[in-house]
Amino acid sequence: MAKFSQVFVALIAVFAIANVVVVRGDEDPLQDVCVEDPNSRVFINGVPCKDPSTVTADDFTSTILREPANTTNTLNIMVQLIDITMFPGLNTQGLSIARLSFGPFGVNPPHVHPRSSEVIYCLQGRIYAGFVTTSNRLFEKVLYPGDLFVFPRGLVHFQRNLDPVSALAIATLGSQNPGRTDVARALFQTPESDNLNEVIEAALQVDEKVIEALRAGVSQT
Repeated sequence: MAKFSQVFVALIAVFAIANVVVVRGDEDPLQDVCVEDPNSRVFINGVPCKDPSTVTADDFTSTILREPANTTNTLNIMVQLIDITMFPGLNTQGLSIARLSFGPFGVNPPHVHPRSSEVIYCLQGRIYAGFVTTSNRLFEKVLYPGDLFVFPRGLVHFQRNLDPVSALAIATLGSQNPGRTDVARALFQTPESDNLNEVIEAALQVDEKVIEALRAGVSQT
């Protein structure tokens, strides 16, 4: 009887944890599938659903990430985030996926996903990954092929290819619409504003010329 009580308590704890996870993610779907269809009048989670009788396996298959990405840019990286507009079967499933193609020494700059945590899986190369907590604590690691790293929801995080050859990773995010805010772009690609410039100058303890130089540099990324 004592063993049964322990098992019962353990099951209750598992269900409680699962419930917390569900509450923190996207809304729970109330049907098996809701494949995105722009011509439908039925909306689930803000997106129109295809008639279930017309859904096929093709709706849950994507070949978008087959082709190598072009990483010729100032950051030497291409992040291909696959959302429901490109992969309709993702709708209501509470996840999205991204391919991170790094050129030599490519950098995925500091950014946040306000609606999702993220897991990165290193497929090729050496990737330096890290995130910073709200208490300014840095968690960092060099990833090798087969390694995983978790970025908690809403925290500033980044990755960098450590080598002069290409690197590759796949990221899974716990929302069909994780969102992304790049720290540098949020500060220096916003429209010019005297008040905002003064805020940034005070925060970074630099003068106006430095802010202008940073704006010019970030605008090229």
